[in-house]
Amino acid sequence: MTQEPGAAAASAVPRVSQLGDARRGKLAGNLSAFGRTLRRAGVRVDAARMALAQQALQHVGLTHKADVGAALEAVLVSREQDRAVFRELFDAFFRDPDLAHKLLAQMLPTAEGRANPSPQRPRVREALAPPRARPPGEAAKPDQEIDLDAAMTASELARLKSADFNQLSASEYTLVERLVRDIPLPLPTVAARRTRVGSRGARIHWSRTLRGAAQSGGDVMVLRRLQRRRQPLPLLVLVDVSGSMERYARLLLAFLHAATGRVRVGGQRIVLRRDVFAFGTRLTDLSAAFRLADTDAMLVEAGRAIQDFAGGTRLGESLATLRARHVRRLVGRRTLVLIVSDGLDTGEPELLARELAWLRLHSRRILWLNPLLRFDAYEPLARGAAVLHRAADGMLAVHNVTKLKELASAIASLMKQ
Repeated sequence: MTQEPGAAAASAVPRVSQLGDARRGKLAGNLSAFGRTLRRAGVRVDAARMALAQQALQHVGLTHKADVGAALEAVLVSREQDRAVFRELFDAFFRDPDLAHKLLAQMLPTAEGRANPSPQRPRVREALAPPRARPPGEAAKPDQEIDLDAAMTASELARLKSADFNQLSASEYTLVERLVRDIPLPLPTVAARRTRVGSRGARIHWSRTLRGAAQSGGDVMVLRRLQRRRQPLPLLVLVDVSGSMERYARLLLAFLHAATGRVRVGGQRIVLRRDVFAFGTRLTDLSAAFRLADTDAMLVEAGRAIQDFAGGTRLGESLATLRARHVRRLVGRRTLVLIVSDGLDTGEPELLARELAWLRLHSRRILWLNPLLRFDAYEPLARGAAVLHRAADGMLAVHNVTKLKELASAIASLMKQ
């Protein structure tokens, strides 16, 4: 009995579906272990994505490590800020090149021949740390939503308030993000054009004064006056979303959204004029996202709008775009400009100096919020940092919760100079 050529060819080619160590069937278990590790690092991975990951590996196979990493990254990572964490975790799991043909078997923490990883990111360190052993008889608890009051003691809370945002683990980062949303930011106020009734003022409110005189038989007992209203300075915020600012950008966006969305002056709620832009290799307008009332919804919308997250930094080109397309966002010379960046600019210093000089002429103050001030001996020696330092009216630290709480008083003192 002869065999058809198609059948012979099919038997000669190994089936794509047999991945990993097929004899012991560890594919599903090892892939699930990798997914759990990603979730511990804060990467949003669910059962549907894990199923897509298994299908992707069936298509690309295990011949090349780069193909495996690219396939898993394509289906398991949906946020730009998670890409660096995924790649570091992937390298930690598949560090040994001699076992490249058994990549999925390497996903087990006890895989033979796996080198001890030394990840740099706190999210990766926490994800790769062994889980705490449960006491005998205690049942496993399902994943719960983190509660700040229940999870943090007084000493741990004090430590988090002074901890650098870049050194936080994934769970600590979530707690600190909730903390920063409760920090107020009372901005300096100026006299507005509109007036209101008050006890002081150069102008007399004649209608109110005459109505009071009618109630007292025509005698003017009290002179009612008009005084100018107080309103916060218009705010223009430029947030650096480059790779070096990855851990700070999301927290500071959440802080600025919550802090500037509930401004009160004299017991009255004031609508603050605020324009927010993200910059990396390009300028992105986030003002529409900041008009959303919910901070989480704002972060989601901002994530969709920002296309150059974790890229380079070109503040000069971004300011040139601001000058060409959004010059009306600057209200005379009254706008307070906040530049949130570490100053590690990769553009031309001459362009940056020229655009910052223009911005100074059209704003009231330029304040540089620099996370690198966490280092006591920090000096702006980089080319972009040196230019920004000369142009800014002040440089303030924003690397932990304590510094954010001191930000309002620091801004007020700089505005008085």
